[in-house]
Amino acid sequence: MKALILSGGKGTRLRPLTYSGAKQLVPVANKPILWYGIEGIVAAGITDIGIIISPETGEEVKSLTGNGDRFGAKITYILQEEPAGLAHAVKVARPFLGDTPFIMYLGDNLIQRPLNPFLDKFKAEQLDALILLRPVSNPSAFGVAKVDGKGKVLELVEKPKDPPSNLALVGIYFFSPQIHAAIADIQPSARGELEITDAIQRLIDWKTSVESCTLEGWWLDTGKKDDLLEANRIILDTQLVAQNHAEVDSNSHIIGRVQIGAGTKVINSSIRGPVIIGENCYLENCFIGPYSSIADRVKLIEADLEHSVVLHSAQIIGIHQRLVDSVIGRRAQLTVAPRRPKALRFMIGDDSQIELP
Repeated sequence: MKALILSGGKGTRLRPLTYSGAKQLVPVANKPILWYGIEGIVAAGITDIGIIISPETGEEVKSLTGNGDRFGAKITYILQEEPAGLAHAVKVARPFLGDTPFIMYLGDNLIQRPLNPFLDKFKAEQLDALILLRPVSNPSAFGVAKVDGKGKVLELVEKPKDPPSNLALVGIYFFSPQIHAAIADIQPSARGELEITDAIQRLIDWKTSVESCTLEGWWLDTGKKDDLLEANRIILDTQLVAQNHAEVDSNSHIIGRVQIGAGTKVINSSIRGPVIIGENCYLENCFIGPYSSIADRVKLIEADLEHSVVLHSAQIIGIHQRLVDSVIGRRAQLTVAPRRPKALRFMIGDDSQIELP
């Protein structure tokens, strides 16, 4: 059994953050989104992993993620020259996949449940495809499935105007090698892509064994800012372990589950968890409220922050109004000018420099 993780795409819904980086590398609780998927796959016993990368961000993904040693896996990187669809990604990965069954995992997904029960069902029933589904309120924004009472998949439609159900494809699929023949038999869709939904529909038309499981627990597609913040909140709520390796002065107060990395200094500040703060940060005269993630080498002076994500080497200095629901990009500088507005709400891209009036 192998795994194929998709880490290409342009991440248009997370711009400007993704103008200069892969959306799958945006951190949730100070860990790249992509790594959660890798860890889940390895936990299910699959260690031979291919990662689809794009020309624009592939080198960054390779540099940060490495050869798989940190995860107990072997990672092979596969270049997809253009974003021509999920089925096209499988086609490009055929030399890596060979004739083995595999799991396909979209790299910007986060799920609560382990993969083992789905993998066990796929193997035990010798299925040609197993798809994960989740009821959603806006099915027209997703690939949608129509299933019978036993979970057998009857029909798949990509982003339908008139959805046959409210069951959205989660973005995690299990395939036998039969999927390659199905992909070879389809044509690009109206948007010019080889759709994985069309390939699975071909398997259904051929009356092969295509089943579904309804995913329980949370599922997060981190493609938008608010989704990213919600993912950050849930991971901090459910997985954060309190650890403090920082230098904290006697005037500072740390309350609740807070994790702080080595080399960080905290001066005259209050931190109320759940919060994660990386290594070699500097905090002075700050209040850091719940559900905030602060990456390595961040400098915060006189900052009041809550339910926000601050990326590597950003600086927030002298902002006397509370920042909430914000994502601050790498190396961004947020400072204050003499006059200030009454409320602030940001999504700031990498290398930005902002002075507030």
